[in-house]
Amino acid sequence: MTDLRARASRIWRQLPFFVWLVALWMLLWGQFTVLAFVTGLIVVVLVTTVFRLPPVELSGRINVWWGVVFVLDFLWGLVRGSLTVAWQVLDVRRQPGAAIVAVPLRTDDDLIMTHTAVVASLIPGSLVIEADRARRVLYLHVIGVRSDRDVEKQRADVLHWEERIVRAVGSPGQVVQVHSGIAAKDAGGAR
Repeated sequence: MTDLRARASRIWRQLPFFVWLVALWMLLWGQFTVLAFVTGLIVVVLVTTVFRLPPVELSGRINVWWGVVFVLDFLWGLVRGSLTVAWQVLDVRRQPGAAIVAVPLRTDDDLIMTHTAVVASLIPGSLVIEADRARRVLYLHVIGVRSDRDVEKQRADVLHWEERIVRAVGSPGQVVQVHSGIAAKDAGGAR
């Protein structure tokens, strides 16, 4: 009975991950049908059973309000980034400039780091070129950089995305860590 409860608990904790993988499968195929759902479910069960990945430890907390705030902020970031890049391309008076920017993250969680890197790469004008997992530093190639102020603005933007993600799905400890501005271990010296 205890083994059955442990297995049920493990499946329950992994359920959001399975749902996300099925949704990703449906997005990749561009079909939101029952057949796509069923085949996605079969593929997810097969892949997670055969490849035996370590379990993804979620915080178990989803804040719907901050999730909505994140989605709206992300959509606005996409529009703003697209318009900014378009303006930089059309402005024939000067070159936009580019830089490699190191951003030390404040949380020590692989999933949060991955989400932050993906969001930072999806916003037009920046692309994550390396993620230093041990030091929790993202390195981004950024266009439109002309001064140190622009570099600091880019760092602040990435930390802003990290904060939004943590507020939406992070643990209470991570929320406190991000709110207080404490950097992840050994990341403080990275510049």
